[in-house]
Order: sequence, then C-alpha cells, then structure tokens
Amino acid sequence: MIFVKTAAGQQAFRERHGVLSLRQRSAFILFDGKRTLPQVLAATAALGVGWDDVRHMVDAGLLELAETAPAARAAKPPERADAVTPDPGGERSPGERYQAGYLVATELTAGLGLRGFRLHLAVEGATGYESLAALAPKIREAVGEAGYERLEQALFA
Repeated sequence: MIFVKTAAGQQAFRERHGVLSLRQRSAFILFDGKRTLPQVLAATAALGVGWDDVRHMVDAGLLELAETAPAARAAKPPERADAVTPDPGGERSPGERYQAGYLVATELTAGLGLRGFRLHLAVEGATGYESLAALAPKIREAVGEAGYERLEQALFA
C-alpha cells in the first residue's frame, strides 16, 4: 500500500494543526507516494508509529491511497502486470514476505495488549524474513489458529 498526502493533510501539516501528533508528523513527511506503508512504518518504528497512527491520518482525511488520489485518477498510466502484485504463481522474495508478514504480525501482537508486550517488541525488532518467521510459532500460540491464519498466508504462502 502506498499513501499520499491530501490537500487537507498538507494544509494541516503546514499550519501545525493539532490533528497530528509529533510522531505522526514524522511519519506524515515520509508518505510521498513512493514509499510503501511497511517502509514508512519501519522507518518510524523507533518513534512508536504504528498502524493506528496511519489509520488516524486516513480517517482524518490527511492521507489517501495513491491509486485513489485525484492526480492518479486524472492521468492514470497504463497498468503493468507486475506493478501492483507479483503473479500469483510467481515466487515472492523474502523481503516481500517480510513486509507483508510484519504488518500482520504487528497488528496481531499489538492486539494482545500487555500480555503480548514482549512478543510485540520482538516482532518490531525482527530485522528480516528469517527472524520474523522464527517468531511465527510464538505468535500462533498467543493469538490462536484463527488469528494466525493471516500471518501464515503473509509469510509462507
């Protein structure tokens, strides 16, 4: 997912409007229409920026998906087969698996509250596919089979 700033978001940022916290302002800067959501979250993880912060910015009308932005609708370039997602029969790289799995794993472990705090920290500290895949059994144990299914698809499918 790639997000871009809306006109309202740019104005709120310039005016230092109270709708953005300091850490959200740091993440907001990085949403340039080129960086993916996992890249922005990874770059701002030390600041404590998470999916809830991004959701807040989207709900407040400060960010929108790049493909729904007015400029993208007005001058949509011809679609490439490999531009959005890899071919379903193709193999994803470990980096792609890590990015997809990281989003799901942070969401799952954040939902555990205090009982999952250490596991959430371990997920945030995972530096690549291998380290995140090593945490998968612990996440399965903590969230159960139903919750784990999404992570399994992101990491191993």
